[in-house]
Amino acid sequence: MSNPQRLALVRAVHTAVYVVMATATLVVFYAGATGLRGPWLWTSLVLLGGEAVAFVAGGMRCPLTTLAVRYGAQRGHAFETFVFSGFTRVTFRFFGGVMVLGLILLAARWLRIITQ
Repeated sequence: MSNPQRLALVRAVHTAVYVVMATATLVVFYAGATGLRGPWLWTSLVLLGGEAVAFVAGGMRCPLTTLAVRYGAQRGHAFETFVFSGFTRVTFRFFGGVMVLGLILLAARWLRIITQ
């Protein structure tokens, strides 16, 4: 397999991970806002926890980004995914904020600060 093919594979996998993690973040926020519980919430929390561990272990850098660079990706926004760069520029700020707000809402519900 050539480096451009490897890069395309890494970008495809990273794009899939991006979509799954964005969805998990939105599930956590929705659960915090509505009180939803169930396997989707728990799966999302586990996925987000795993992602946090991967980022911390990788020095706040995704391991797939390192692979993308190794196979020839140019640095900049959205160089390691197929996601539109307008989304990836604000990924950490937007999804980080949504995740933190969702976790705060969940904690408030679990501590019975929010009752509805």
